This record gives sequence, structure tokens and C-alpha cells, in this order.
Amino acid sequence: MLLIGLMVGANTLMGREESDTSFVEGQPLSSNWRPYSVVAPIDTGINVYHDHFRTNETYPDWLLDGLGVTKTCTPTFNGTWEERFDADKETCWDTITTSDIVYFKGTKIIGTSPDGNTDVHILDDPSDGHGTAVTGAVLDANPDAVIFFVEGFSTAAVLAAGNQPLVDIVTTSFGAIGSLPVPGIETGTYQTVVVNNKIHTGAADNTPSPAVQDATAGPPWSIGIAGYAEEGDDQKETMSGSYPDIAADWTQMLPNHDDVDGYHETSGTSFATPRTAGILSFVLEHLREEAGDHGSGASSEDRNGSLVHGVWPDSNPNAGAEVEITNAVIRDALNLSAWYPSFTTWDPSAGTMPISPVAPCTQVGWGVVNMSNIPPMIKHLNGTESIPDRPGDVVLCMQINQEAREAYWGVYPSEEQPLRVLQTATRDD
Repeated sequence: MLLIGLMVGANTLMGREESDTSFVEGQPLSSNWRPYSVVAPIDTGINVYHDHFRTNETYPDWLLDGLGVTKTCTPTFNGTWEERFDADKETCWDTITTSDIVYFKGTKIIGTSPDGNTDVHILDDPSDGHGTAVTGAVLDANPDAVIFFVEGFSTAAVLAAGNQPLVDIVTTSFGAIGSLPVPGIETGTYQTVVVNNKIHTGAADNTPSPAVQDATAGPPWSIGIAGYAEEGDDQKETMSGSYPDIAADWTQMLPNHDDVDGYHETSGTSFATPRTAGILSFVLEHLREEAGDHGSGASSEDRNGSLVHGVWPDSNPNAGAEVEITNAVIRDALNLSAWYPSFTTWDPSAGTMPISPVAPCTQVGWGVVNMSNIPPMIKHLNGTESIPDRPGDVVLCMQINQEAREAYWGVYPSEEQPLRVLQTATRDD
């Protein structure tokens, strides 16, 4: 059964009771709900019917109001994908416009489609499940993340998330093939990170092309992410984009876009990138729980530009001290926690490039990041156990990287282009 709520006031939706919680720019002054974080994938669309996105939670009204929700749809969860879509078409999908922000009750998804130019707003393209897989990668790293999904590829799509006060992390997995030096979404990600104090994770190309000039991964305010084969892969080597910030899991098992419970193995920086966003989201949630922080984002007045804003508890060595952890501090902890795999694990018959024992930073930046990075990052950020400084040669290498990016993007004539070729993953379905 489908329920649709239309906005009839600043904070009231039809079919939802108005929250009793007080707000400061969408942030609750107090809340009995769990600590949370909001991740915003920008991509092709999302399959709201897949079991991967289901939850027994109902998001509180203050959260929906803070995220600007204008409609609530309760998807049909019985039958095949086609049967569910048909049951909801008239009452939900046909009613959504480009100005709507929709909460899909019973899922972890709040979605919007500001770019338009789509047959069905928010829902993933029938011929391309890229956005569904991208979002699945976020939730694999942090199953508790709140998803603010934006369908689109424009600067406006990025800003739909980047200007949203409650969003913590914006993640993008598209760009010019081969990292061609053409304008992209850099003005939107600049606003997101530099002005609004959030985090942006951007995918490097799926080829070894340098990431510096890539409009998604290259700007110095973005965390540029390449791919690294690990976990189920026999060999461990770099798979893509050279000289990024970090490299992350290249091959993952992710949800299908055209059924309700199927998965496929797929590879690319497109999925390494949201996986990293999910890892950072997990870290934020843990720190917020410890610091008694019941808000999100960093751009509202009460958060003072901090992604974690609270007070350390008695169990912390800095008990009673105010907590203000910014996007720059989070990024520094990520860099410190990264690591370089051994050259000896490379399989010469694999046809791929090994991690070089000499200047590996030119291949994978600060190094590899996966779920094992979470505990040291949390301990470093809460002050219980600092991560040692990186060796001087690594720091120098990455300083050169950052300076090159600052020089390049400091003079680059950024402007929105009406048409860009999208970078998507190579699948092994």
C-alpha cells in the first residue's frame, strides 16, 4: 500500500504527525533516536524495492523535515519487481516531480531527482543499475547510514545534496572517461566541502590515467579514490587511477537494480568510492555516539562547521572537553590510517599493475583503505590512541600531489557543460 504526503507547511507532511522536537536549522536540540549520519550518492537512480535497502526503522519526523521531504511513499514489498512497480506507479512514481524530495518508508532511502530528463524520477534506469550498486556499497560499509539519494550528474544535482544542512558526505562515481581535463562538477563539490564543511568522495578513472586533472577525483578539496583488488581477489594490486588520495576495494558483490533480492559481482572505482564514503559514515556515527552528538552535517549554525560536535564522556581521556571534529580532521585521520600492501602478493600472470615498493604514493596515494581502517581512525579521533605520522617520503610525495592539484584547480576555468560522458564500472555479471 502506498501513502503519499504533500507538504502543507514548513515542517508538516500529510500523513505524518508534526514532531515535538525543537530544531536549530533542522538539527534536534535533543533526541531519543540513535546517532546517525547522512550519505548522499549522486548517480543514475536507485532500486527502492531491493531487500538491501529495507529497514524496520521509521525515520523520525524531525529528520524528514530537516531533509526537506515533500512526499512519503510506502513501497509495495510483495511480488516481483515488476509487480511492485506496477502497484505503485499511479500513486507514487507518476506523481513525483523534479522539486520533490521523497521518503520511501520501510527503506533507508530519501530520494530526489532535480535534473529531470528521466522517465521515472529517482528509480534506477532499467538498462543501468549503477546507482543501485553505488548505494549498496555505502550500506555494506555502514548499514545504519541514512541515504539521501540524488538522481543526476550535474552541478545542480551535487548541490541538491551539498547544500542540504543534514548531509555529511557526498559521493560521486562519474566523470570524463580517461580523466580528460574537461569541466565537471567541481564548482558543486567546492561548495559542498569548502563552503559547507562536508566531505566529498570522488571516483578516479578506471584506467591508470592521473587523477589530478579529473573533475571528480582531482580537486584538492575532494578525496580522490582509485581501485585496489583485495578480499575475494587472488592478487593484490592497483587497478586504476594513478596518484589519487587513496585506493579502496575494487570488486564487490552489490544489489541488482531490476529485482528484489539478487546480487552481482561488479568492479570499478565507482564502487570503491562509495565504500569509502560508508567507512567515513561509520566513523562519524561512532564518534557522535561517544560525544553525545545527535545531529548531522556541519553547515548549520549550531555545529560551528564541525561534523562531530559534542562533549567527550567520562570514559574518554579528555572527559568533559568539547568535541569539534571537522572534515579536514577526518580526512587527515583517513590519510594517516591508509597503508601500502606488500609487493610480494602480486600475481604476474594477472595482467595488472603491482603496488610498487618505490614511491607507491604515485599509484595509490596515501595507501589502501578498507574496513580495517575504522578502529584506528576512531581511536585517533577520540584521542585514545594516536596513529603514528607517515614516513617523510610519503608526506613529501602527497604534498607534491596536493600542491599540483591546488595549482591546477586554482586556475581552471570551471563551467557547467551540457553533456558529459559518464564513467561507469566494468561488470563481471
